[in-house]
Amino acid sequence: MPCIMDHTQLTTLVQGTLGYLDPKYFQSSQLTEKSDVYSFGVLLAELLTGKKALSFDRPEEERNLAMHFVLSMKENRLFEILDPRVVNGGNVEQLMEVAMLVKRCLRLKGEERPTMKEVAIELEGLKAMEQPSCDKCNMGLEETEHSLIKLDDTCLGGANSDSACYDSVKSQVNLSVLDDGR
Repeated sequence: MPCIMDHTQLTTLVQGTLGYLDPKYFQSSQLTEKSDVYSFGVLLAELLTGKKALSFDRPEEERNLAMHFVLSMKENRLFEILDPRVVNGGNVEQLMEVAMLVKRCLRLKGEERPTMKEVAIELEGLKAMEQPSCDKCNMGLEETEHSLIKLDDTCLGGANSDSACYDSVKSQVNLSVLDDGR
């Protein structure tokens, strides 16, 4: 008997890096714009802690950075896992705000996560709060301004998707990390 195939669907293989992939993908096999938010939350957690998203060199309870980050926040141990360079060079209030944003990005239920536009607006608000807090700071104002994320129409009120905003912010973060040699 001849086999009739339905050619109305296109199936693709998702290629993602473990540790960044939305945990809901493993249940639903679907990625959404909120999956990008989860991945961006992992990226922010990496920047705050200086640790990789997934590492089998760490103790079992710390292997998955996203889970370890959320648990550390829940147990009020955030400053134990933050990179000392971030703590020493940062404003504690801003660090807590960013950490709370990361925690919201890493929520297991996608519908409880913020949109990338909301993430971008919140980061822009934190940038506006930025003021040199002391003369002892290692970074000069020019370097600080250079390292801050600049948001454009892609993220602020543009008709583009959250994915485009994510890509814009991610590329700036990657460039700033490369510029700093870290």
